[in-house]
Amino acid sequence: MLLHGLSGSADLTWTPSYWELSRRFSVVALDLRGHGRGIPHGGGIYRLEDCADDVAALVRTLRLGPAIVVGYSMGGAVAQLVWQRHPDVVAGLVLCSTAADFRLSSHERLMVAAALTTGAFLRSVPPLFRLGFDTASSLLVGHLDDPTRDWARGEFGRCGFDTALAAAMAVAGFTSRPWITDIDVPSAVVLTTQDRVVPPSRQRELAELINRSVVHEVDAGHGACLSAVDRFLPAFLAACRHVAAAG
Repeated sequence: MLLHGLSGSADLTWTPSYWELSRRFSVVALDLRGHGRGIPHGGGIYRLEDCADDVAALVRTLRLGPAIVVGYSMGGAVAQLVWQRHPDVVAGLVLCSTAADFRLSSHERLMVAAALTTGAFLRSVPPLFRLGFDTASSLLVGHLDDPTRDWARGEFGRCGFDTALAAAMAVAGFTSRPWITDIDVPSAVVLTTQDRVVPPSRQRELAELINRSVVHEVDAGHGACLSAVDRFLPAFLAACRHVAAAG
């Protein structure tokens, strides 16, 4: 069960991995609520717990469980919550470019809100939106060639500003510290060592907090799943194989 990052979609995060992953596993990729083609957010407070409940409901409805739950960035926080709230549907965890604690200072939270507000304005002016997207994407996913950048811009555009802001605030307040040491399923952390979005130190701390988790390092930034596939994919597949074998 594949879970994506903030403002993106399952396809945006996982398309480069689908083929190789599906040679070994049955794969389901979910657009989280308010993202991609997922359940509409509906406004108001965005709760990562609701996303986790959606994942568990899908696993049960499709009779997949228990499943290896894979989360990238925000999806990693949701994956942790799936285990915490619905342990019966989780056979293992693979956590990529993510952390156990995303909490920001009040100043940092204001900076996130300001950046997203600016993004809302840019989105209303297409030429400025393209410029702003291209600048932001260099941080989030690294360099993309023209066809891929156009497609990625469209996938990001499926997430409305209100949802992006609310989800960002939810992520900025997330911590699993009170219970993460209780995780008792096979787990692996895919750590992006050049990450400027989720500091590698926080990713490594996540691995240290989970009992007997293994670390697979990728020498790339936060968008390794899309812009550094040649480095990300071997580490990611190895992490999935380890969790499956340990289950």
